[in-house]
Order: sequence, then C-alpha cells, then structure tokens
Amino acid sequence: MKRLIPAALALAALTTGLATGAAAHAGSTPSALIRVDQVGFAPAEAKHAYLMTAQAGTAPAGRFSVVDRRGRTVLTGTAGRDLGAWNARYPHVHDLDLTRLRTPGAYRVKVGAVTSPEFEVAPAGLLDAPARKVVDFFGLQRDGAGARGGPSHLNDRAASVYAWPEFTGPDTDQIKGGLTRIGGPVDVEGGWFDAGDYLKFTHILSYVDTLLWAAERDGAHVPHLRAEAAHGLGYLDKMWDEKTKTLYIQVGIGAGDEAGTFDGDHDVWRLPQADDGDTGDRRRFIRHRPVFRAAAPGEPISPNLAGRTAAAFALAAQMEPSRKRAEELLDKAASVYAMARTTGVGQLVTSLPHAFYPESVWRDDMELGGAQLALAAQRLGDPRAGRWLAQAAHWAAEYLAEETGDTLNLYDVSALAHADLVRAMRGAGTSSLAVSVADLVAGLRAQLEIGVRRAAADPFRAGARYDEFDSVPHAFGLAATSRLYRSVTGDRSYDAFGTAQRNWALGANPWGVSFVAEVGENSIACPHHQVANITGRPAAGAVVNGPNSAELFEDGLGGRFDEMRPCPPGEVDRYEKFTGRGSRFVDDVRSWQASEPADDFAAVALYALTVMSR
Repeated sequence: MKRLIPAALALAALTTGLATGAAAHAGSTPSALIRVDQVGFAPAEAKHAYLMTAQAGTAPAGRFSVVDRRGRTVLTGTAGRDLGAWNARYPHVHDLDLTRLRTPGAYRVKVGAVTSPEFEVAPAGLLDAPARKVVDFFGLQRDGAGARGGPSHLNDRAASVYAWPEFTGPDTDQIKGGLTRIGGPVDVEGGWFDAGDYLKFTHILSYVDTLLWAAERDGAHVPHLRAEAAHGLGYLDKMWDEKTKTLYIQVGIGAGDEAGTFDGDHDVWRLPQADDGDTGDRRRFIRHRPVFRAAAPGEPISPNLAGRTAAAFALAAQMEPSRKRAEELLDKAASVYAMARTTGVGQLVTSLPHAFYPESVWRDDMELGGAQLALAAQRLGDPRAGRWLAQAAHWAAEYLAEETGDTLNLYDVSALAHADLVRAMRGAGTSSLAVSVADLVAGLRAQLEIGVRRAAADPFRAGARYDEFDSVPHAFGLAATSRLYRSVTGDRSYDAFGTAQRNWALGANPWGVSFVAEVGENSIACPHHQVANITGRPAAGAVVNGPNSAELFEDGLGGRFDEMRPCPPGEVDRYEKFTGRGSRFVDDVRSWQASEPADDFAAVALYALTVMSR
C-alpha cells in the first residue's frame, strides 16, 4: 500500500520525536481471553469463538457457556481441541463451537470468570449497520465542494498538468529536481481522498467505485450507497477526457523535492480546508496541486487502468434506469477499454511513484472490464456484447495461464471478474469461448483454497497473511469470494470458511479488535487519519490495514507532527502482549503500518458485508 517506506522517511524529517521500542504493558496480562466476532452471526451460519489461554486445558473442566443479556445460560459446551500456540504468553488456543445457537438475541460467551464481548444472532439485517457505517466513511472521504467538513481543494477546478517527476530512488516519493508543467487547466475537483491523507488516484478510485456499484447490484440495500457510487463515478468522468482520449491518474504529490524547496501532501498534518489558502512558498504544490496523466493524449494507456475504469462505467450502466444515460455510460466504458495497451506492457501505471501501489497483474482488470461491458450490453441489447464477451474470455484464459497465488484485493480483481464472466456467458448462452464456466469456477475455487490452506494452519482460522500488508482487506476479499463462488455454483461448501474470515476481521482475532471503526465493542480507536485525529470525531466505518509484520515496528511507530493529537492516551500499546507469529498490531495514530484506513480497504469490506447480508 501507499506510504510504506517513503512515508516513514517523509515523516521522520518532520517529527518532534520518534517512538522507541515497544511500549510498556497496559496493566496485567490476563491468563485467558475469549475472542469472537463482535457483530455476530446469522442463525444458520457456522459460529465459532476462540479461547486463548496460558494454561493447557480450560477451566472449569473445559466447559463454556453462552448467556443472554439477562444473564441466563442458553447454551453450554465443551471447548474443542488445542489449535496451537499464538505466542509465548498464549501457547494454547481452543475452538468454542457455538453453531447450535440459533435463537435471535444478544449474547456473551463465558469460560469460568472470563467473558467475551457481546455479539448478536439475527435472522436479517445483522450486517446492515456495519455496512451503513462503511458507506458513511466514504462521505467523510469526500473532497471538493461537497466535503463533509466544508469545501476543500476548490483550486483543483483549474489544475495544471505536469510531466512525470523523477524520484531520488525506487523506494522513495522524494522528487529529484522539479516539476515541469505540460498542460492544463483541467477540472479535477471532487472525488474521495485516497486514505488518511488527501491524495487522489484513479487506480484506487476506479477499483473502489467498481466495488460500490457491484455492492449496489449484488448485495443487500444500504442507504446512500448508490449516491456514493454516483459521486465516485462523477469524478471518474472528470479523469477521463473523452475528446482527447486522456486519462488523468493522480492529483497531488506525496513528498517534496530533494532540495527542500517545496512540500508534498505527506509533509503536512492539517485539515483539507486549509490547503487552498495556504500562502507558504514551500506549500505551492499543496495550494495548487499538480495533476498527472497515464499517457500522452490519444496514446494507449496501462491495461490495468483501462480495464478497471471501464468496469466502473459499465457497472453503472447496468444499474442506470435511464436507457439514454445507460447507453452513454456504456460508450464511455467502451472508449476507455479500447485504449488499453496490451502488448509490450512493461511496468503498470498506478501512481507516482509506482512504489505507492506496486501492482503487477493486469489481465484480471481486462477480464473484469470486458465482463462488465458484456453484461451492460446484454441488458441494453447492444450488438457489441458478443465481442466484449469474447475479449473477457480471452483475458480470463490468459490470467488463468499466467497468474496465480493471490485473492480478491486491490491488486487482483479476478474473483469478481470470473463470477461476472460466468453470468455473462450464461446470459449469452454460448460456450465456444477461450474459457469455460468450469474453468472460471475452478479459478474461484483455487483462490478460496489458498485461504483454506492458510486457515487450516492458523489457530484463529485466518485465511489471509497477517504478517504482510493488507491482511484485513484480504480477509474481507476471501469472505466476498466465498459468496461469489456460491452465487455461480449454488455450492455452499465455502460458506463457513467465508464467515470465519469476516469473523476474524470483526474481532475473532488474537488482538480481539474489530478492524472497522465504531463497529463492535472493541474497535480500532486511533486511526492514522488526519481529519479524525485533528477534529476528535471518530472515523466511523473506516477499515484499517490491521496487523502487519512485526519487523516494520522495530524502529518505532512513526513520526509525530506538532499538529497530531496523541492517541491512545499516554501512547501505551495495549496490544503489544498479543504480538505473535511474526505479526504485530498497534492502535496508535502514528502506526500507519497498521492503523491507516484506505478507500480500497473499505470498498472490499463493504462488498463482503452486503453480499453476505443477502
């Protein structure tokens, strides 16, 4: 994700002091704890909680109970086998199978004197409130005239276009030399901030908007979701210049220049409303943010960008009630899709620098774009549907032959592409394509099996890697894929696995944290998010990276700006005692490695929550 090593370097230059080493323990270390999804379960879902303990066996006599809000015992059972050690403090983790609990209500699990956070069993609407909060988070991320805290970056309405800068190294966003203006003005006002900062990227926004439209199409109804998806699409419409066949990819720069003559976005901690009026000379590229394009006007563009941008327009066309408007959206999708460079591709274009978002896979994007074009064309009776279907099948075959080893996330959208291509193929009633339905189903199954193999070796059934970046979005991606698989096969074999991944992200993890802000009894509290930190208002619905490699924290959590409010109080790391298996989670505003929210995290979480609500 963006701001890995570059951010640490940029922040270090401005800190008032770095954190050193691990913080002291907050209070005593409990000998046993119960971890459970703090939102809950549908009545028919598999239900599991986890007892992590310092002692072999459980007390008393391995028994657990479930109690309702009145303290009445509604279920008893025996703790399952020892699933393995988490760390030296908690060398035993036991499964607590709650699946027999089907009566709607609010409950807690008890083992001796140890009690879990509350969770619910609900027949309908269980995930509606979390989904609404995630949609609200996109409202918090809005830039431009409609920003929640007041208009921000209105100077983006007349922004200058610059040549790609040269950077001082492959792993830094520090600019070597200056910036060269090559065009403009262009109107790039609006859209969403990318993460806890204020940069805007087409690579991210097109992925996010695709998932928002897909959630509106495939999932349970969520208030304001359609309006938020339309807001994103309006910004994509600005970033794609149909007349000149130009795709703009980025607004703003991460860091300033090597000589120290100007600043970038990551050099300042402030509210976005301050930027337009910032008169400091070093802030000239914060006051008037530069814009960059994917390629020269009329030249082919990176296929990952072409595919996912086309997908967003085409998905909107599938949902648009006005036929005239739907046809316009389909034509825009077709126009950008046709600009994809699919030979001599080289390094993909995502952001400047590429190290912010080092994507290397693109055939999935082309499959996704083609599948969405075909579905939209089928809906409208457009004769081009067959051509796009064949193109999507071609890229699916290429993907299945060339790419392996990832699951649904920002860098691999093949799970959604495969499922929608199956739908398009069935809609066309054709089988004479480069791939078969069986091939695509096998591709979905293969991705789920990646997670299943990991979960089998993990005491908390985690299917994502929690010692790498993007563990939480990968967990939600696996949860969503389990339902995509069911939707095209009718097979529920992976339902329990998918539920377990959602459970892990919402509290059934070693840290006992819901990684969605304001969702659950103990959720992320100190996100690396400027607006939330400065205003003191919670970033409800924000989804954070979650645990990451413990090595990333060896030199401290990150820097502190003068304007940054300390969080948590006393800067005590209350989760340090749960560091294990090479991973660490820190809930601290400085710990961007773990606590920074991002739009792509929220989008895949929203998609998973909505499709699991149906």
